[in-house]
Amino acid sequence: MENILSLPLWINGVTNLSWWEHVLVALGLTHMTIISVTIYLHRYSAHRSLNLNPVIAHFFRFWLWLTTGMSTKGWTATHRKHHAKCEGPEDPHSPKIFGIKKVFFEGSELYRRESVNKSTLEKYGHGTPNDWIEKNIYTPRSTWGVSLMLIINLGLFGPVGLSIWAVQMLWIPITAAGVINGIGHYWGYRNFQTEDASTNIIPWGILIGGEELHNNHHAHATSACLSSKWYEFDIGWMYIRILCFMKLASVRKLAPKVTLQPTENACNVNTLRSVILHRYDVLARFTQSIKITFNEERNKLVNNDSCKICDWNQFKNWLHGDLNQLEENERVTFQNLLNNSSILKTLYVMRLDLSKLWKQSTLTKEQLIEELEEWCKKADRSGIIPLTNFSKVLRSYS
Repeated sequence: MENILSLPLWINGVTNLSWWEHVLVALGLTHMTIISVTIYLHRYSAHRSLNLNPVIAHFFRFWLWLTTGMSTKGWTATHRKHHAKCEGPEDPHSPKIFGIKKVFFEGSELYRRESVNKSTLEKYGHGTPNDWIEKNIYTPRSTWGVSLMLIINLGLFGPVGLSIWAVQMLWIPITAAGVINGIGHYWGYRNFQTEDASTNIIPWGILIGGEELHNNHHAHATSACLSSKWYEFDIGWMYIRILCFMKLASVRKLAPKVTLQPTENACNVNTLRSVILHRYDVLARFTQSIKITFNEERNKLVNNDSCKICDWNQFKNWLHGDLNQLEENERVTFQNLLNNSSILKTLYVMRLDLSKLWKQSTLTKEQLIEELEEWCKKADRSGIIPLTNFSKVLRSYS
């Protein structure tokens, strides 16, 4: 009886941990939640990039009910809609539409609002759990889970458990809703020139389960692995490999690897298929190949006030955008820049023509091959060295 009423039991709970052990526990619990989101909700449920053993899948579902109260169908449908309507008026949480401040600080509210939208659930929520426990407990009784988590924490850790619980409740709204949906479409580096504004925040996807590599994900949404470059690390992929080793998961889809085989031959069906398959990589290589030329042309126009000489990142964004979607002042500056540099204008036009190759759905395979070969010949005739060099790269896709 004295042990039950002893002060340490009520202060530290049954675990009686030190302060630094409490910190490690909080990090471990939140990391488990992040892994559940990236493996179960994101890669398994939303994109079907892997298969999960039913027991493991249900464990993730149960854990998310305890630590977030999120519905599998609501999260999945909202995320699929984000990909389908990315950066457009119907995107549930685009910084381009709502502003970075709102998405970062109120991203969880944007998610909650969309996750109960009936039309969104009906259109994008297919293939999600619809068993008895989902219909009667997980979805309608979401507060039961987080309340149970609070009780468990208080019993295990004492009053400190309340702080650990608060960290758990804030972890996903801040990291997933705020950082990934906000910063992941606003700031960072890009390996692939996707049509959206997605970025890789850092190349080491550890704290947020690999979701930091967000641009890689938007380029190859159905890939179970989010890393692309040799220096990028996706901890979520590490856990997937462990589950595969234990026969608890199997990978369904991975991003295709780019293969370049230098050739002097004309473009063929294999070249066309590879260029279309790796279109985001093609655009990224094209952009990088003209960086030096851009700087040379900018230096020539340094005294031209009408151009308001932009930096490389600004020009790169304009290069990949639609002139009609730019702000008025940006459109005027960009147009003046093109009018005062025939080389930059040629590069911009060639960039537009290149992207048309995978947008012309009415052309036959033979016509597309002819279009691709004609683009390469036009690049060769341009007299612009980066274009000439890039036409050789384009022909080497295989």
